[in-house]
Amino acid sequence: MRAFLVVIDSFGIGELPDAEAYGDVGSNTALHIAQAVGGAKWPQLQALGLGNAAMLLGVSLPGCPPSASPRGSWGVMSELSPGKDTTTGHWELAGFQLAKPFPVFPPGPPSFPEDLLSRLTKVSGLQFLGNCSASGTQIIEDFGAEHLRTGKPIVYTSGDSVFQIAAHEEVLDTERLYALCSQARVICDDYLVGRVIARPFRGIPGHFERTSGRHDYSYPLPGPSIVDHLAGHGVHTIAVGKISDIFNGKGFHRSYPDKGNPACLARTLELALETQVQKQLVFINLVDTDMIYGHRRDPQGYHDCVVATDNALGELMPILGKEDMLIITADHGCDPTYRGTDHTREHVPLLVWRPEKPAISLGIRSSFADVAQSLAVFFGVESYPEGSIPRGSSFL
Repeated sequence: MRAFLVVIDSFGIGELPDAEAYGDVGSNTALHIAQAVGGAKWPQLQALGLGNAAMLLGVSLPGCPPSASPRGSWGVMSELSPGKDTTTGHWELAGFQLAKPFPVFPPGPPSFPEDLLSRLTKVSGLQFLGNCSASGTQIIEDFGAEHLRTGKPIVYTSGDSVFQIAAHEEVLDTERLYALCSQARVICDDYLVGRVIARPFRGIPGHFERTSGRHDYSYPLPGPSIVDHLAGHGVHTIAVGKISDIFNGKGFHRSYPDKGNPACLARTLELALETQVQKQLVFINLVDTDMIYGHRRDPQGYHDCVVATDNALGELMPILGKEDMLIITADHGCDPTYRGTDHTREHVPLLVWRPEKPAISLGIRSSFADVAQSLAVFFGVESYPEGSIPRGSSFL
C-alpha cells in the first residue's frame, strides 16, 4: 500500500476568488500555457481528468478537453491560507492552514530591514550586495562581477517570502554558503521569513550560470504535519526533490534531494519499482515548471516540461499495484503569460488514481489540507491531528 503525492510546482488551474487582493485577476497557468502553444499535449493528464477538473471552473483547456471516461478522479482545490508561495502551499497540503501570510519585502533597494542585514554582517563578518527584488538570473548578471571583485555575497528577494543569498562557487564554496544561510535562517526567524535560499553560481561575467547546489532553509513548522503523523503510525515516508527542505527534514525516513525534474522523475520510477514495501508515502516536488519556466515567463518551456512529466506518468502508472494511490496536484500558480515574474493566486488541480477504484468528480475542494486528511484515511491511521478537529476533509 503506497501513496505517491506528486506536486507539479506552480501548475495552477485558475484564479481563486480572492485573486484581486493579490493582483492576480485573470491568471490561469494551465489555460494560458495551452493557449500559448496552440493546444496542450498532455495525454496522460488528460486521461486522468485534467480537462474535467478545469471544467469545474468553467474552463476548457485547448488540446486537453474533458474525458468522457476519465481514468482518475478529478477536482480542484482552493487554498485557505493567505499567500501564494511554496512553503504555504506545501504546508497546507500537509495539513497546516496559516492564519497570516509570511511577509514579503518591498522591491527596494533596500528590500530588507537594515537591522536584519546588520545582524547578519555581525555574525558572518561579511558585507552584502544587492538588497533588492530581482530574478535569480538577472541578479547575478547585475552584481556578479562586483561580487567576484569584492567577495561580498549577493542578497535578494522576490514576490515570495524569501531571503536569497547568491555566491560564486570560487568565492564561497557550497559548504561556506550553506553555513552563511544557516546563520541567516536563525536571524530571519525573527522576521517570519518563509525561506532562506542558497543560490550558488559559476562562470565569468556575461556567462554566469546557477549550479544545482540550491538549498532551502524553511521557517520552523508550527507542529506535526501529516508526514510526522503517518511516520508515527508505521508509514514509511520518503521525500524527493526539495520536499525535505520545505519541511526541514521533519518526519521523513528517507530523503532524495535530487535536483531538477528529470532526476526527480527518475527517482520516483526507481522507488515505484521497489519490492517488499508495505505502507509507504512518497512525496515528490517537480520544481522546474516554476523555477525555470514559470518565473522566467516561458510558456513553451513550461508546456514541454509538463510533457516530460506526462510521459513519466505513462511509465509510472503501470508499475503501481492495485492497492496503491497516485495524487497529482500543485502548490500555487505561476502563470507564464501574466505580468511580472511572481507566483499567481490560483486553484490547483487534484487528480487521484487508484487502479481498482471508480473515477468520480471530487468537486471544488475548500482546502489543500484535504490531501492530508485523505492520506490519513488511505493508510487507515487515526484522523489527523490526533485529539483535535480534523484538518481538511477526505475525498476518498
